[in-house]
Amino acid sequence: MNRNLLYIIPFIVLFAISCGPSAVDEAAQTITAESLLSHIEVLSSDEFEGRAPATRGEDLTVEYLTEKLQEMGIEPGMGDGSYTQHIPLLGQQIDGSSAAMNIRRNGQVAQQLDYRTDFMAWPSNEAERVQLRNAELLYVGYGIQAPEFDWDDYKGVDVEGKVLVFKNSDPSNDPEIFEGDSRLYYGRWSYKFEKAEEMGALGAIIIHTTPTAGYGWSVVENSWGRERFSLKGDDDAGTKPEFNAWITEEHSENLFELAGLNLEEMLEAAENRNFEPVPLGGVTLDVNLQANYSDMSTRNVLGQIRGSDADLMDEYIVFTAHHDHLGITTPVDGDSINNGALDNAAGVSAVLELAKAYKLVEPEMRRSALFLFVGAEEMGLLGSQYWAQNPTVHPGKITANFNMDGMQVYGETEDVVLVGYGRNTITDVIKQYADQDGRVVKPDPNPEQGFFYRSDHFSMARVGIPAIFPNPGRDYVDKPEDFIETVDSLSAANYHSVGDEINEYWDLTGMEKDVRLFFRSSFHILNAAEMMRWEDGDEFQAVREEMLMQAP
Repeated sequence: MNRNLLYIIPFIVLFAISCGPSAVDEAAQTITAESLLSHIEVLSSDEFEGRAPATRGEDLTVEYLTEKLQEMGIEPGMGDGSYTQHIPLLGQQIDGSSAAMNIRRNGQVAQQLDYRTDFMAWPSNEAERVQLRNAELLYVGYGIQAPEFDWDDYKGVDVEGKVLVFKNSDPSNDPEIFEGDSRLYYGRWSYKFEKAEEMGALGAIIIHTTPTAGYGWSVVENSWGRERFSLKGDDDAGTKPEFNAWITEEHSENLFELAGLNLEEMLEAAENRNFEPVPLGGVTLDVNLQANYSDMSTRNVLGQIRGSDADLMDEYIVFTAHHDHLGITTPVDGDSINNGALDNAAGVSAVLELAKAYKLVEPEMRRSALFLFVGAEEMGLLGSQYWAQNPTVHPGKITANFNMDGMQVYGETEDVVLVGYGRNTITDVIKQYADQDGRVVKPDPNPEQGFFYRSDHFSMARVGIPAIFPNPGRDYVDKPEDFIETVDSLSAANYHSVGDEINEYWDLTGMEKDVRLFFRSSFHILNAAEMMRWEDGDEFQAVREEMLMQAP
């Protein structure tokens, strides 16, 4: 052998290694359309009965997830060495036959409202009975206190013992505040009810209009008319308002007219920073509600892979996907199982495949990774809320959250949508890796709908964790020109219905491409020198800073 070759060969080998595929790229290649589909087929099968909490379907789901994590060699995520976090829930069912709401004018009943068609209401303090007579009403506009926007709808008025009446949504007439047309948490109905509790109000009523809610009255009626669930004992029930409610636009008009006010003018007045609370003089409210309660529980499933950097291994990235769906409901054309293939067997499959890929690069992980499959999302993000209140990792030790809820199942797209685009530094990393693929990252096309507050990443954001909610792109590759219309039609028809099943339009090449993108970009975040952060001025920046200070 030529002696010079003895010196050249090692450099050739090193060059070949450096130019060859990295371990991360090789791990990404294991995420395939076929492997993603395999999980979805199982989880969305009739055998799993729609995966409703506290059912046989949930038992099968938890068993499947636990088995897969064990097969991958992924450690349990609970401190006691288990994969499951038990979540106590309290069910509440209103007796519709006895529910009543009367509007009084100068002490006399002026109008009787019918439950479901005119109003929806429920005890907010876990009481079995609510009986109010001649309760005073106070219109508080949007009911927002936002010091960062110099906005206070209360102006120091004492609201204790009064029923607050709210306009839904948040101000949108000024692009400089409340992010213009985008709906912040200030605009969510849940914020209104939480604010009524904070202010010591007797009750809270939201005026429903389709533009301010983003949906018709039937959604309110169907959502709040069935058994409701909450985390058992999550708050001191004695400090809560007696009831929360919605009222239709028609009867809101009548309510304000009885007080000598015009509803349209009052809704418009709420757009002004100088708005002050308006008493509905001479008008009072009677409320009669009876509720029955039941105990149940659901489970989160957690697995983790520990990082190898002594200085960073106690910091995590967390991937979330809700494993529950609606279960068995009233039959439609003989089918009563809500299989939840897209919502959210697809998201669960994505997190399982991410976990598999991460296990292959475990030696190269500086930080740790937590794979969190949450329950009871369809009941109001309860599984993720419970984890956020009882975290297995301190929120100040988590760099980022990627939430998978509904994936791209209809083929490849040139773009990918991020709900939460630009709110934290995760966006920049995903854009960097999307650009390498020749793809474009776009913001939520419907920010006025407030999707950032409607999936499990919101529970993470509320405790300060920089979070992102990837959504399917809309610029399809090699599909008919009108294909997006087909996708929109399918999505509308199948959402929360027995039609959410694998169908002939499914093409998981797009999901494969997306999940590989999320793997590569999240791996970058996991190994970055600094943790992710919210952008200056974001509504979650302050709580993030607080959590970082509190972290052990």
